[in-house]
Amino acid sequence: MTDQERVAEISLALLQVEERIYRACKLAARSRNDLTLIAVTKTYPISDVQILQGLGIKDFGENRDGEGIEKSSAIKESVKKHFLAKTYWHYQGEIQSKKIGSISRWADTVHSLDDLSHIEKFDRALELLGEKSLEVFIQVSLDGNPNRSGLKASAVLEACEVVANSSHLNLMGVMTVPPVESDPEKSFAEIAEIAAKVRNAFPEARYLSAGMSGDFEVAIAYGATHIRIGSQILGSRSTAP
Repeated sequence: MTDQERVAEISLALLQVEERIYRACKLAARSRNDLTLIAVTKTYPISDVQILQGLGIKDFGENRDGEGIEKSSAIKESVKKHFLAKTYWHYQGEIQSKKIGSISRWADTVHSLDDLSHIEKFDRALELLGEKSLEVFIQVSLDGNPNRSGLKASAVLEACEVVANSSHLNLMGVMTVPPVESDPEKSFAEIAEIAAKVRNAFPEARYLSAGMSGDFEVAIAYGATHIRIGSQILGSRSTAP
């Protein structure tokens, strides 16, 4: 595939996704401006990120620290060199303690915070970086499965309290990835209730990160503010590790 063909392919897919977002917002009586579309670029090449950047996308999601470093560095350098719009980088993968310092350097937002000990470690890492702060979502497990990422609903408010009392973390709200076998309607209704409780206790935490390529329209109906879409925009993902 030529570069021009890839640009055309991504442009069409992005347009189709945007049309679906607008329809979902209309059905939910919401404004498109309420939604942040995060293009999930994990496993895709930097050239795809550059195409999306040229198409006006500013928010990019990564699940791996190494890829996040490489892509964000290249794109931020391009922003400076060509006076382009600032980009924002979202980390949404499993957090390893040894990677916290590195993630803190390149990410603007972390969606997958689900360990109280990591809150202090992020805060300490950001202290060493100086004035930088980090936006964070608390990841919620909707089925309580210990093999899945996310805190149980009963532990979410405590985690929010710890974030709120930190020096360098800004509490955005909650995030979830519904179990594959679950009913999306039920899952997003549940996370919407949890998000409402969090907002009631922490008014600044007014955001909900929910919805991916296969279910983002349902998530929008239940109040998602950040949707994370990869394959619907960029096509089948590489199976490389």
